[in-house]
Amino acid sequence: MDINAAIASERRRIADLVDSLSPAQLEVRSLCGEWTVREVAGHLLAAVSPLPGRQVLGMFVTSGFRLHKANARLAVAVARRPALAADLRALADNRFRAPVVGYPGQLTDLQVHGQDMRRPLGLPHGLDLERVRVSLEFLTGGRALGFTPRRRLAGLHLEATDLSWSWGSGATLAGPAEALMMALTGRRAALADLDGPGVRVLAARLPGR
Repeated sequence: MDINAAIASERRRIADLVDSLSPAQLEVRSLCGEWTVREVAGHLLAAVSPLPGRQVLGMFVTSGFRLHKANARLAVAVARRPALAADLRALADNRFRAPVVGYPGQLTDLQVHGQDMRRPLGLPHGLDLERVRVSLEFLTGGRALGFTPRRRLAGLHLEATDLSWSWGSGATLAGPAEALMMALTGRRAALADLDGPGVRVLAARLPGR
């Protein structure tokens, strides 16, 4: 798989999604914390958008030098852009490589956040299962910093029911590859699409109730 082409394709899919939504749909709360659907798109654009150094530094300072808080505020600010979809599309081929997580992490970020946007709106995912396979391998590969803590996976056997893929040993957690990807990244809403004794095990490890 050409992973850069896959990343570019997912950015264009997000742009198409944003273009297709009504103003009310864009303000629906996503599966990613307090962010709206629009703000999730803003986060994905901020990751590759050239921003004034003064703006970034200012947010970092006013966020008390807390990276996570500064990132959240930046996503909200970028989400206000009137040409959000057009800007995502224009930067689709950007080849920025994130440290540690690399290109597999970027592809996973796009696929997971795309579902953070689609699931609350009841929209089909339309994901390429081979791309989801890349994300599942990344999430279980021990280098998914910021995505999936290693302890979350301990004692679980994962099985994708729509893809020839499995991992680990222990309590079985089975279901569609997309639902596995979402559950492994902490989205409790995806647990309803999974089966097996591993559901209860994973549910006890995810944030929130």
